Amino acid sequence: MKEQKDTHARLDAVLFDMDGVITDTAVAHVAAWKKLFDEYLRDRLGEDFQPFDEDEDYREYVDGKPRYEGVQSFLQSRGIDLPFGSETDSPDKETVCGLGNRKNGYFNSWLENNAAEAYPGTLALMDTLRKSQIPMGVFSSSRNATAVLTSAGILECFDVKVDGSDMAQLGLPGKPDPAILVQAARVLGVAAERSAVIEDALAGVRAGAAGGFAQVIGVDRYSDGRKLARAGADMVVADLGELEFDAARGLVARMIATTPSFWERTEQVRARLADRRPVVFLDYDGSLTPIVEDPRDAVLGDDMRAALLRLAERATVAIVSGRDLEDVRSLVADDSLYYAGSHGFDLAGPDGWREVVAKGREFLPALDEAAEALAVAVRDVRGARVERKRFSIAVHFRQVAGEEVDCLTTSIDEVMKNHARLRASAGKKVIDIKPRTDWHKGRAVQCLLGVLALERRSILPIYVGDDTTDEDAFRALSHDGIGIVVRDDENRRTAADCALDGVDEVKRFLDWLAGEVETRRGR
Repeated sequence: MKEQKDTHARLDAVLFDMDGVITDTAVAHVAAWKKLFDEYLRDRLGEDFQPFDEDEDYREYVDGKPRYEGVQSFLQSRGIDLPFGSETDSPDKETVCGLGNRKNGYFNSWLENNAAEAYPGTLALMDTLRKSQIPMGVFSSSRNATAVLTSAGILECFDVKVDGSDMAQLGLPGKPDPAILVQAARVLGVAAERSAVIEDALAGVRAGAAGGFAQVIGVDRYSDGRKLARAGADMVVADLGELEFDAARGLVARMIATTPSFWERTEQVRARLADRRPVVFLDYDGSLTPIVEDPRDAVLGDDMRAALLRLAERATVAIVSGRDLEDVRSLVADDSLYYAGSHGFDLAGPDGWREVVAKGREFLPALDEAAEALAVAVRDVRGARVERKRFSIAVHFRQVAGEEVDCLTTSIDEVMKNHARLRASAGKKVIDIKPRTDWHKGRAVQCLLGVLALERRSILPIYVGDDTTDEDAFRALSHDGIGIVVRDDENRRTAADCALDGVDEVKRFLDWLAGEVETRRGR
């Protein structure tokens, strides 16, 4: 019988993959691969070629692998075999190396014009590990690792770096072989069985599992959680902001039920407010108002309205909601606040300011088609209601009998198979269908901070929310802000720093914060 691995063992080191785990450069790699393969396949096969799929093809054939192996792997999946060539081949040469060098040129062009950004949740975990004196290493199949980490300003944060150049020099095979991970542990002077590996690629997770590492953490940024678990991940998180370090148990998930109360952290918050002013972002349903059977009945209470407006007179306040913009604005009814409706696709603020996120418009036809199909699919489920919002669809099932929920979700899954440009996510008694694009409440918060032209070192962003869609905002602020989750009876992983117990405590928090701002002004 196979011995079960202890996934809560003491750790001597943590090893991070780079792209998609530390730095948000995966989008640039995906774009470069797609440009390369679509150009090549079009030239070779004509206009009837099957394009490179940015999700399935990327994850299965190139993600986490050395560049030339990625070229070979994908082309072989299409029945194409090219001579390997030489690493000095021109980007125009029809060899594996030639195509790989062309892809590298596309990526470097992006890097010359854009600064690589580190994920806030990763930076937060790195800070925690540094305070705990846990050595950190970074590994990457890319030969651009030094340039990327330097661009992001974090190269010096790691004790060890092993990258594609080292692999070539040492003759190390690419992932899913664990050689690069084992080499990083060896250089750090730690054993694999006392080290954790953090990966977002299927090949990387397989490598960590094969290498016998103490913990293999999968990062699910692409709705690949089940695949990562099947590949060998001991735990799958959406972002590293959901992880905590425990000296006895290693890396553990932060759960809502065990997240500390905000009232236990008031002194730390006061300290952070000493030379910074708060900018407050608030979810609406479940945070400012209780969740109700019919969302149309979620009316802001008089006491909550008074607390909200009192704070808004003393600090910048924004409402960030999945509701349509005009819906949430009419419910709050105060033009001095900023608003982000439709999960952040529709923005507005004082003095008539308004901005619609351009990338949302291209998904409107797909949303129209999906809404019609969903209405048909759930029409026989008593209590189900399809709500077409401007940039999303909500399928409400709070009034659906428990035994019918599985049938409902199965029907929704069948519809979504025909709408690859959209994605579904579960909320509180609702399934949200949104554009499959890199825009969410976290991006909306960052956008609003940019619009306000606020110097980040002089402000303390605070986000209060209760649902899964609010996690994107918690992640966005996990390094330099505060995330506060509103607890109910749901227990899930969270990137929030602390918690409030229900809507009544949210009102108490708003009053507390208004009082803190007043006190500082009076000094």
